[in-house]
Amino acid sequence: MASRKENAKSANRVLRISQLDALELNKALEQLVWSQFTQCFHGFKPGLLARFEPEVKACLWLFLWRFTIYSKNATVGQSVLNIQYKNDFSPNLRYHPPSKNQKIWYAVCTIGGRWLEERCYDLFRNHHLASFGKVKQCVNFVVGLLKLGGLINFLIFLQRGKFATLTERLLGIHSVFRKPQNIREVGFEYMNRELLWHGFAEFLIFLLPLISVQKLKAKLSSWCIPLTGAPNSDNTLATSGKECSLCGEWPTMPHTIGCEHIFCYFCAKSSFLFDMYFTCPKCGTEVHSLQPLKSGIEMSEVNAL
Repeated sequence: MASRKENAKSANRVLRISQLDALELNKALEQLVWSQFTQCFHGFKPGLLARFEPEVKACLWLFLWRFTIYSKNATVGQSVLNIQYKNDFSPNLRYHPPSKNQKIWYAVCTIGGRWLEERCYDLFRNHHLASFGKVKQCVNFVVGLLKLGGLINFLIFLQRGKFATLTERLLGIHSVFRKPQNIREVGFEYMNRELLWHGFAEFLIFLLPLISVQKLKAKLSSWCIPLTGAPNSDNTLATSGKECSLCGEWPTMPHTIGCEHIFCYFCAKSSFLFDMYFTCPKCGTEVHSLQPLKSGIEMSEVNAL
């Protein structure tokens, strides 16, 4: 029986991060409600709500408390995370909601405490009488003790995972799941595909800069169009030098790289500067030296045209 009780408690235990997230959601909701409420008085006289701001905030928080904790046994943040309050004073393991007195004292400790702190601060700020000095010191001492108690409670909460706030510990209410939590079945097929694809993409990004596209193109062209021979005479250069082997236009400042094909000077020079192992895209000959074409050959080409 004892082991069953322990298993049931561990199964229904709410994570610490979920309880802290619920508190942060509550704070965000309060800020949103207050900002929306103040926008309703945007066109009125400035400072209209400043005098009664603590009372107005208390009324708004009471309105939220009435339709959240009082009626649904959970705050808005807890409802989002499938959490609700349970009466810790109940002897059995079955769920027992907080009693009416616990809910009322929750409102007194949270809403009333904040209202009292803000109103006392305004009161001591506006009155500088000597009689208020001792009262102010007492109030500051009490507030300091409450802050210290909240800190100690938070450290205990981090260790045990129960009673996220000092109010919950004093009232005997803690967070439980609204519905039993099922074990999530996670499918890793999609994640495996994504990891495989990302790994393949990173490999391609690493490999592509190491591949010389011009060399590959020249090698493929040499395989697809095998050459029967490579004559080296100047007459052959003259008859085949009608266009640049790179850009396909009439060669400007025609040069040769050691084979029978003609290149523009700027095309051959830029390709050689980009790739030290630049080869002819038509025959695959490596660059031995970039030499200009003889002037007699250029004139014979012009006369032939």
